[in-house]
Amino acid sequence: MTKSIFFEEEHQTLITQVEEFARAEIEPRSAEQPDYMAQARDFIRRLAGQGLLRYVVPRAYGGVHPRLDIRSLCLIRRGLARYSSLADTMFAMQGLGSYPITLAGSEELKRQFLPRVANGEFIATFALTEPQAGSDAASIQTTARREGSEYILDGTKRFISNAGIADFYVVFAKTDPAQGRKGISGIVVERNRPGFQMTRQMEVIAPHPIGEFDLRGCRVPVENLLGQEGEGYSLLLRTLESFRTTVGAASVGMAERALHEATAYAKSRVQFGKTLSEFQGLRFMLAEMATELEAARLLVFQAAWNLDQARRDRPEEAAAATDKELVLSSSMAKLYATETAQQVIDRALQIHGGLGVLKGTVVERLYREVRALRVYEGTSEIQKEIIAHQLLKG
Repeated sequence: MTKSIFFEEEHQTLITQVEEFARAEIEPRSAEQPDYMAQARDFIRRLAGQGLLRYVVPRAYGGVHPRLDIRSLCLIRRGLARYSSLADTMFAMQGLGSYPITLAGSEELKRQFLPRVANGEFIATFALTEPQAGSDAASIQTTARREGSEYILDGTKRFISNAGIADFYVVFAKTDPAQGRKGISGIVVERNRPGFQMTRQMEVIAPHPIGEFDLRGCRVPVENLLGQEGEGYSLLLRTLESFRTTVGAASVGMAERALHEATAYAKSRVQFGKTLSEFQGLRFMLAEMATELEAARLLVFQAAWNLDQARRDRPEEAAAATDKELVLSSSMAKLYATETAQQVIDRALQIHGGLGVLKGTVVERLYREVRALRVYEGTSEIQKEIIAHQLLKG
């Protein structure tokens, strides 16, 4: 990667570090394993050993920067996603699952959890989705009723990444159901709490730890509340809006790998007496893929730069994405990059012909892995609604 106006010298060093690490330690272990739970834990250990998990928490709690640097998160996700969506997912969830604590946790909670996230001792996750609440986060049914010095949680969470291997879950529940979204609160639930029960692991097209769990009279101390009661909806939005751009970065990494594979194959595959790269139709296809990918890459980098500039010299609690321009740029980056990556990878598969659908090839794996990125952390349709809302609200 050539130098970019969006990055500083430390980012250029990070790009090289991630690429070398991913090639040496992730790619040789990227083949899907029957025990992908163990594979996920192994990736956490390797990410921690490389010091990359330190980028998801502030310096005061074992991190690299005074506050989260979104450009660094994007570059790490982009580099990992080229070689393994599972490694990328494990890195991403350490950030998504711990950031609500960074934003709203008490000093005691921060010191209890964040250093252990940074060194890989704890695996984190973000528990929002429910059987009846996907994109409509405000319709969650899980409740948290205060009784003395404890909250008692009841409900079901579904499609939760890292469910089954996480050491703690940032659970969003209604402490005041009558208030709708204003009654939602964020609460940290450790996996060993009585009343917490895994009900099933879910199989998806790109295997990774994801599942469903029940909370049945699950008791946690009131000290595990993040911020104040009723601040959970704002907290989850600030978290998602801050990490949304990194999903676009992962998409870019996948598309870059697909373009690399397609270009190499086109130069080596001979049909009708000449290489595929000599056919104009295929040359134009590659040109379109490269151009669209570059546009996506620039949108992601611009959005990440915008977020970091807005956060500079501000405390982390006040630095999450909230204003119109930041919300617009992050949603646009996520929307365009994920949609573009899907198209680029589809064409890379087409260029490979029959080999493209052969299980175990790089483009076949990418084709399955990229699909979820248009769904999680806000579907493409939700991103369009967010963009339109920001444009029309005045």
